[in-house]
Amino acid sequence: MKKTLLALGLLLFTAAFHLANAQTPEEKIKQLGLKIPEVSQPIANYVKWRQVGNLLYLSGTGPKVYGKVGADLTKEQGYAAARETGLEIIAVLQAATGDLSRIKQFVKVLGMVNATPDFTAQPAVINGFSDLMVEVFGEKGKHARSAVGMGSLPNNMAVEIEVIVELEEK
Repeated sequence: MKKTLLALGLLLFTAAFHLANAQTPEEKIKQLGLKIPEVSQPIANYVKWRQVGNLLYLSGTGPKVYGKVGADLTKEQGYAAARETGLEIIAVLQAATGDLSRIKQFVKVLGMVNATPDFTAQPAVINGFSDLMVEVFGEKGKHARSAVGMGSLPNNMAVEIEVIVELEEK
């Protein structure tokens, strides 16, 4: 009985310690040594985000990496481009919310890969984005996702990613 109570006490202490030391996304970004870029201006007649209720819809965002995955870029370079896009999306989320802790959860992600017709590893490329969101946001960063190949993307970007997130109620 004493061992059970001791184990339960230790478990509660551990849980309380982890809760008290939970990191905000901003703290996690700093700990990971990530550099969040400035939010760029839209390349056409649209806005970077639109909030409807507690859902935040982000326009497609791409990196400053150009070319077709499977011809000009390797799968690994595509992954890096998707990760770079993730940093840009975090910048947009920061600008839209003012506080990344307002993000309740990532809901849906559409990852588009500028790829050759025979390239079929789109999910592996878009993992660059998905892995980063889980690193920064933990469980809140997990999302439903589509990863598809495209014949071309604007300005020959390597990837383009759209995101929908749910925000905490104010």
